[in-house]
Amino acid sequence: MSFWRALLGRSAPVKPDLDALFGLPSAALTLRAGVGLTPTGSGSVAFRAAEGAAFADIERDVTALLNAGDGPPVEQSTDDYGYTWLVVRGSQTAEGESGGELVDTDITGLVTDLHAVNSTLEANGYGPSLLCSLVGFTDTGGRSVGLVYLYKRGTFYPFAPKSGKQRDNALELQVEAAIGDDLPMEKDRSRWFPVYGAPGL
Repeated sequence: MSFWRALLGRSAPVKPDLDALFGLPSAALTLRAGVGLTPTGSGSVAFRAAEGAAFADIERDVTALLNAGDGPPVEQSTDDYGYTWLVVRGSQTAEGESGGELVDTDITGLVTDLHAVNSTLEANGYGPSLLCSLVGFTDTGGRSVGLVYLYKRGTFYPFAPKSGKQRDNALELQVEAAIGDDLPMEKDRSRWFPVYGAPGL
């Protein structure tokens, strides 16, 4: 089969690797040190919602799973394009720094919860409907970046929105260069889809 795929220019679909999400805490340290971006404390999982009772059941399952481990509640949101987002908010602690206040987010806990949401959806037959996961970052200048994990590609890309549905391409490239050793980055930039209005940005 691999010979025919090579001959016809086809490639086997990438098997989703949800464990790639666990590279995010390392990437967060790199972004903080190199770019000045820190996690917002919010993450989300996007998928095409099924209609009827099935979706209500899966939302209840995910919520029960996270609450069973004393995790944060899951909130549901729908964007302008009709995609459903399950939003997770990580715990934060504030520490004084040079007379100011530094907010430290439990990025590891947040990533664990996002992994659990994805795994639960996958285990309940929603794998084909999963689109992406997103973790938000911001800096003191008000810039924001989402690190987006493409479920079907097994890769990440940065999305940096600006006002008026514009994007900060320079910041996206800076983030890509900074974390290329921490996460599997999406090489095909035509797949760096804008996710305006995504929760966590």
